[in-house]
Amino acid sequence: MTSAEEFLRSYHDARPEAASELAERGRVVGDGRSVYEVFADRVVAAKGNTDTNTEAKPQAVLDLGCGDGALLAALKTRGVAKVAGLDLSPGQLAAARKRPELGEADLKEGRAQKLPFADNEFDTVVSFMALMLMADVEQVVAEVARVLAPGGTLAIGVGGGGREAMEVFLKVARPLFAVVPQERRVPVAGDPRTRTREGLDQLLTPKGFEPVGWERIVVDFGGTPDEVWQTCHDSYYQMVTLDETHKKGLRTAFTVATRNLVTAEGRLAASACIDVAVTRLR
Repeated sequence: MTSAEEFLRSYHDARPEAASELAERGRVVGDGRSVYEVFADRVVAAKGNTDTNTEAKPQAVLDLGCGDGALLAALKTRGVAKVAGLDLSPGQLAAARKRPELGEADLKEGRAQKLPFADNEFDTVVSFMALMLMADVEQVVAEVARVLAPGGTLAIGVGGGGREAMEVFLKVARPLFAVVPQERRVPVAGDPRTRTREGLDQLLTPKGFEPVGWERIVVDFGGTPDEVWQTCHDSYYQMVTLDETHKKGLRTAFTVATRNLVTAEGRLAASACIDVAVTRLR
């Protein structure tokens, strides 16, 4: 296990439901639902679009980096017969097993570089905000191609950056993150190619995947300044490296930097972009 994986495991063991709680705070612009609901619909629609029966649904879905099972639960409620998940964090997997929708789900602890599943076992593989954090991504792609049946769908959710107050937060936070002592810094995770359409095509097409389809989803996290601060605070792993004095200083700097952005009604605009990449194994 890499140092980045060890950090991610420890972080999510301590906060097993933090990622899904953060995601549930936002609402997709133009839709009004959570990003998990919208992403799950894209997965179901992608399967129908690759099948002669436009009403076809995925029958067996594997979620890489399934966390506490929020996405798998959304897929299960859409009629997926078999769901499975893999994650580094036993704490998150324990939380996933408590979900009533996932009583029969095959949830396993492990690394995506060596999947504990059979060849051609799934017709759909998903990874929401997780592939972008994985090491040895070529090996991950090879494993996905192995467990995915020919003609199967791969759907990936990738962070596309923040807007409005979330972008301001990162500007004022970066100088603080940069001076954290080396021994306390969050290890660098992931491969930059997983964050762009062109990079994903470079990784996926040699393993037999079609060029990815690409769609940007914008999630509204706006609210009161206190609510937006908390969302920004919870969005970055690096916050755990700051002591309380630095956190207080960052909050003050954020408040000053966003003061003129607060509306007369007391609302602060904030949003995040999620890029959805969908492809098919030839």
